[in-house]
Amino acid sequence: MKIGCIQMNVGFGKVEENYERAEQLIREAASKGADIVVLPEMWNTGYALEKLEELADKNGNRTKAFLQHLASELGIHIIGGSVATKENGKFYNTMYVVNRDGELLSEYSKVHLFRLMDEEKYLEAGESMNRFDLGDLPAAAVICYDIRFPEWLRAHALAGAKVLFVAAQWPTPRIDHWKTLLQARAIENQCFVVAVNRISRKPENFNGQSMVIEPWGEVLWTGAEDEELAVIDVDFSKVDEVRTRIPVYDDRRPELYGKVVEQK
Repeated sequence: MKIGCIQMNVGFGKVEENYERAEQLIREAASKGADIVVLPEMWNTGYALEKLEELADKNGNRTKAFLQHLASELGIHIIGGSVATKENGKFYNTMYVVNRDGELLSEYSKVHLFRLMDEEKYLEAGESMNRFDLGDLPAAAVICYDIRFPEWLRAHALAGAKVLFVAAQWPTPRIDHWKTLLQARAIENQCFVVAVNRISRKPENFNGQSMVIEPWGEVLWTGAEDEELAVIDVDFSKVDEVRTRIPVYDDRRPELYGKVVEQK
C-alpha cells in the first residue's frame, strides 16, 4: 500500500486556512497514488488552547464531514490526525479515521495529556483504545505524547495492529526523543510505525521529521524540516515475517508483569 504523509504547516488559530491547506494536500496525496493519507495533530487550530471556546469544532461535525467527503470522493483511507473539538461543554484532542467508502471507523481522544504544553488545563483525556481495520489491514493510531507510554502502544499491538499511526505536534527541542521512541515502538511491537509531525516556526516551534519505520526498526523515510508531502510504498507482509523469526508475542510472560516484587 502507499501511505501519504502530510507534514503540514499548521497556522496558529487559523482554522479556515488550515482546512483549506489540508484539503489541498489530501487531494495532492491522492493524485500521487496514496491509499492511506495521514494528517498531523491539532491541524485545525494548532495549540491555540486559550481560544478553544471560539475555535474548537463542535462535536467534530465539520471535521467528520470534511474527511468523509474527501475519503469517499477520492477513494482513500484517511487517518485524520487530530483536531480540537468541543463536546458537552468540554474540549478534546480528537482523531477521526475514515475508510475509502467515507465510513467513520473510529473516534479517539488523546489519552495522555502533555503537561509541558498545558493540555491538562484545557483538555479532557480520552478513555478508550483506537483499533480499527483499513480493509484487511489491522491498524491502530495514537496521538503524540502517547508514544512515551510503551504499554499503551503494546496494548494496541496485542489487539492485532500491524501498523501504528502517530499524529503529532512534537517540538523541535525534543526531536531526538521523537526519533528514538518511534524506532523503539516499531522494534518492540514488531510492526510498522507511520508518524506524522507538523512544522511551524512562530509562535510555536515544530520542525517535522515525520517517519515511516519498518518492524525491524529500519527507517524508510524521514521528513525534512519544512512542509512536505511524501507518498511511501509499504509492504505490510513484513510484519508476519518479523514476528515469525523472533516470536516475541509467543515468548511473553504476562503472568509476571503485573506482580509487585518486594525489595529486601
